[in-house]
Amino acid sequence: MTDLGQKARTAARQLALVPGPAKDAALRGAAAALRAQAESIKAANAKDMAAGEAKGLTKALLDRLLLNDVRIEGMAAGLEVVAELPDPVGRVLAEWDRPNGLRIQRVAVPLGVIGIIYESRPNVTADAAALCLKSGNAAILRGGSESYHSSQAIMAALRAGIEAVGLPQDAVQMVPTTDRAAVGEMLTMTDYIDVIVPRGGKSLVERVARESRIPLFQHLEGICHTYVDGAADSDMARKLVLNAKMRRTGICGATETLLVDAQAQALLPVLVRDLLEAGCEVRGDAATQAVDPRVVPATDEDWRTEYLDAIISVKVVDGVQAAVDHINANGSHHTEAIVTEDPAAAETFLNGCDSAIVCWNASTQFADGGEFGMGAEIGISTGRMHARGPVGVEQLCTFKYKVLGSGQTRPG
Repeated sequence: MTDLGQKARTAARQLALVPGPAKDAALRGAAAALRAQAESIKAANAKDMAAGEAKGLTKALLDRLLLNDVRIEGMAAGLEVVAELPDPVGRVLAEWDRPNGLRIQRVAVPLGVIGIIYESRPNVTADAAALCLKSGNAAILRGGSESYHSSQAIMAALRAGIEAVGLPQDAVQMVPTTDRAAVGEMLTMTDYIDVIVPRGGKSLVERVARESRIPLFQHLEGICHTYVDGAADSDMARKLVLNAKMRRTGICGATETLLVDAQAQALLPVLVRDLLEAGCEVRGDAATQAVDPRVVPATDEDWRTEYLDAIISVKVVDGVQAAVDHINANGSHHTEAIVTEDPAAAETFLNGCDSAIVCWNASTQFADGGEFGMGAEIGISTGRMHARGPVGVEQLCTFKYKVLGSGQTRPG
């Protein structure tokens, strides 16, 4: 681990000075290598899938783990999208002149070395490496045991592509073991790692938050809500609710709780039926149970649960402020959506929800850096310091001050 850290620190110092076009060429080279090595990546993934099935992983987790031609092409295309983004390093964020003639500039610079600890989604390997490289940071990745072979194969392709254009291979490295002790070691490597990004289940993020001596970009859970207001368009509400829950149930932006305004209660039966017929289990309050005998009674725990599966909790609330209050009390400050044609209700919701991402007439499944036009994301942060929401290339930069003078001295 110390060797990884030393190599990463050396690579980070080199990368900080690499011009944008060279970083972009490395990203395109890595994309080409992913495509060229697609068969070996799929073969490695087949080992992980077989092991996952034998281990009894859920359908949602197996879906996260799966790599096929479409997803490999998606990874490669994602690298090319990141390559097209403006270089975040060297941006003058602010500048001003002082009465004594000094010119002050606040300039974006890389954070340094980013440690990424993630679980069963192997595409994170490519996304995280691309964002770190574009922002001039070195990356040390530690994937989960379920995706070990897949992630190693992806990393081999990335390193080959990066080296082919003359950038240091050690700009991206992967911890070569599934031993959980490696995670504990990473969390104490303050000399070598500047920021840790945990991506995975609640137990992983809790462990990282508890043990890390290094600053974090993190979200603990994605308990996301969709609120159907009394002024919602019924067709839009049906479309958005179904997409927000069922498009992909295993991602952090999937809606876990549906709130329906008492003024929109006539819509409740059809919303519930749509979900049930799509294969979603519905757990509801008394009003929701009354509209369909297939609804399971919800418990207090359901309002604070991230299912990551085809399960949703449904509750009738008395207006937009009651929805906001429920979300702030039970949510995880990740992503919330309101469906309404009433701008005043939307304004109350968007301003009142204490979450990183708030949507008006849009699915919570848009909680994604790629969908935001950021190329990709290294994760979602629900914290309040430095980065919040999708963490892309700009959020992987900090800044320094450049003070430009002409011989000024400070008077005593």
